[in-house]
Amino acid sequence: MTLLEAHNMPFAAALLVMLLLAIIQAVGLGDMLGGGDAEIEAGPDIAPDGDSAVPGGMIDGLFTLLGIGRVPLTIWLALFLLLFAGIGVGLQSLAAALTGAPLDRLLAAALAGIAALPATGALVRPLGRILPQDETSAVPLEVLLGRRATITDGIARSGSPARARALDHHGQPHHVMVEPHEAASELHAGDEVLLVRREGESFYATALAERRLSPD
Repeated sequence: MTLLEAHNMPFAAALLVMLLLAIIQAVGLGDMLGGGDAEIEAGPDIAPDGDSAVPGGMIDGLFTLLGIGRVPLTIWLALFLLLFAGIGVGLQSLAAALTGAPLDRLLAAALAGIAALPATGALVRPLGRILPQDETSAVPLEVLLGRRATITDGIARSGSPARARALDHHGQPHHVMVEPHEAASELHAGDEVLLVRREGESFYATALAERRLSPD
């Protein structure tokens, strides 16, 4: 039984994607695809009326089980793909040995995916304790409220946000979209601002020079 047989194609494709991820990391494109400053929010999803649509503890427990946030996402995905392919090929070989024929490839892929998820989490948790943590701190964006940021691109006007860079309490950078808190104000590239309010994915800020602040 070879990897390129029809019933093993999902697993061959997984190994190909894993190889592409390795090449992307090797040539330094990982940050361009969302590596360095990306964050995964593990907090609750908020419904329009303000109530939690999904309990935060349930999401946190799922993330912990799967090991999401313990290592950079590309490493987690590569490990999952490797386990998915290995479990899938092994399952097909076992089925062929026991019944004389492999499983349907979609059924085998589903079973392998279900088995690979907790297996990935089990391997990622100890791996996350070994790898440097400066790329794996996942925090909710709310922690940026009350912190300073610097406008990096464009001019922020009411209804027309500009990009800004802020550091969380871990020193991890986050790039967010910012509008002025005062409708008549403008915030220019290079301005230091205070993030005072958040609506959806946008923050509202006031220029640092407009108020007295104690140092961080």
